[in-house]
Amino acid sequence: MANGQANGQWYPPEWPDRIRALAAGTLTPVTPKRAATVMLLKDTGSGTESTGAGAGPAVHMLRRRTSMAFAGGAYAYPGGGVDPRDDDRAVGWAGPTRAWWADRLGVDEAGAQAIVCAAVRETYEEAGVLLAGPTGDSVVGDTTGADWEADRAALVDRELSFAEFLDRRGLVLRSDLLGAWARWITPEFESRRYDTWFFVAALPAGQRTRNASTEADRTVWITPADATAGYDKGELLMMPPTVATLRGLAGCASAAEALASAPGRDMTPVLARARIVDGEIVLSWPGHEEFTKHVPSTAPATPTDPTGGAPV
Repeated sequence: MANGQANGQWYPPEWPDRIRALAAGTLTPVTPKRAATVMLLKDTGSGTESTGAGAGPAVHMLRRRTSMAFAGGAYAYPGGGVDPRDDDRAVGWAGPTRAWWADRLGVDEAGAQAIVCAAVRETYEEAGVLLAGPTGDSVVGDTTGADWEADRAALVDRELSFAEFLDRRGLVLRSDLLGAWARWITPEFESRRYDTWFFVAALPAGQRTRNASTEADRTVWITPADATAGYDKGELLMMPPTVATLRGLAGCASAAEALASAPGRDMTPVLARARIVDGEIVLSWPGHEEFTKHVPSTAPATPTDPTGGAPV
């Protein structure tokens, strides 16, 4: 059981105080940073490699180190922030146009390029998997050599932008290997805020994942059904966006089916709302009722409570 919950929902203890401060007008929301994360899939035929149970594709997940200030111990996907250096430099590009991606992601073309670059870069940085190739219909093979590792380390340290990396290697980014799946924005009362686009992708033939992240202490291939079952039992700690995207993947029989269904996914941003009602904090994520939480308030609401029961 995590944070006193019956399931594995990540819930930091400082949230109630921050929610009350936001409602009182003493907390100014920080502007969310753009980010991307990738649900990397592969067909196993027998479910998870760890249990051999379930059906459908397995998803690559990493567990954040318990020492991490944000969501320590929680299971998540490879992902991270957008690098603004990738928004306007010409890069080798295959698949849907930048204009298509801009419409799909709800941003301008420069922003779309940077977000897609972030998705591919973070998958390479944290899982060692690269969705790019020398041509628009190919993908690189093994990327575990010393020269590849040197470039990966330079990307992690931000000594090298992803656009520069692609140019140096003569590679084409394979945007056609990605499918936009969902968009979640960190609540306004959280001190670390991200506007995150979730993508799906299939593990390319000839490549393999590894724990290349300094933020993770383990990785696992697991079916969405097994992952959500572990969450429901309180055995696997996760944030609401992770659980929601896993539940969406559970109905897909293969990685190809997940990718094929991605264009039909609703990309309306999901942003948590908090209300103070009768001295109790009610935290909810629109469209995802399972995550609604009722938290007793240590400071009972008064008739002058500025929230008036309205979303904050």
